[in-house]
Formats: sequence, C-alpha cells, structure tokens
Amino acid sequence: MVRVTSAVASRRRRKRILKAASGYVGDRKNHTRLSKDAHIKAMEYATIHRKQKKRFFRSLWISRLSSAAKLNGLSYSRLIDGLAKAECKINRKMLSELAANDPAAFAAVAETAKKALA
Repeated sequence: MVRVTSAVASRRRRKRILKAASGYVGDRKNHTRLSKDAHIKAMEYATIHRKQKKRFFRSLWISRLSSAAKLNGLSYSRLIDGLAKAECKINRKMLSELAANDPAAFAAVAETAKKALA
C-alpha cells in the first residue's frame, strides 16, 4: 500500500498563507503559524474598518456642513430641517462637496432651507 502524504495540498495551503502575509514585518511574513494568525487578525481589522470608514466620512460631512451653515446664518440641524421641509433630496455628501468647493451654490441651498423654515 502506498503512503499518502498530502504534500501537494499542504504545500499549496502554506504557500497561500505566506503569499497573503507578504509585506508583514518580522517572523509574521515567513513562519506559517504566525503568518496565519496575523492574516486572520488583519482580515478582522479590515472588516471592522470598512464599517468605521462609513462613520468617519459621515461625521466629516456633518462637520463641514455645520461650519458652512454657520457662515450662512443657520445651524446644522436647522439646515437639514429646512431642506427636508423644502423636499430637497441632496444628501450630506453632495452638500459637503458644495460647501467645500462651491460656496455660492451652497449659499443658494441654504437660502432655500431658510425660506422653507419661514
């Protein structure tokens, strides 16, 4: 009876782990067990940070909108309330782009919000 070694499969598995860990520092890049643990942890962080990125960008947009609204005589909450009452469907991302890159257009949007509140 011939002995089964599974050499091809185990070598392929180790190569896959080490390839995923290329660029890691120290023993984590060339020791299979450490590479595997490091890569699993890296994938956990990647998942967590994909979720956090959405939160961070939303808070950035809101802080931009808040400061731009103050320049136009409104608070952030009043601006959003006025836009909702005016049935303006511009999202926070686009509003913050307007506030940062085209203050005149943002001023027009702020005026729309003011009129809806009055």
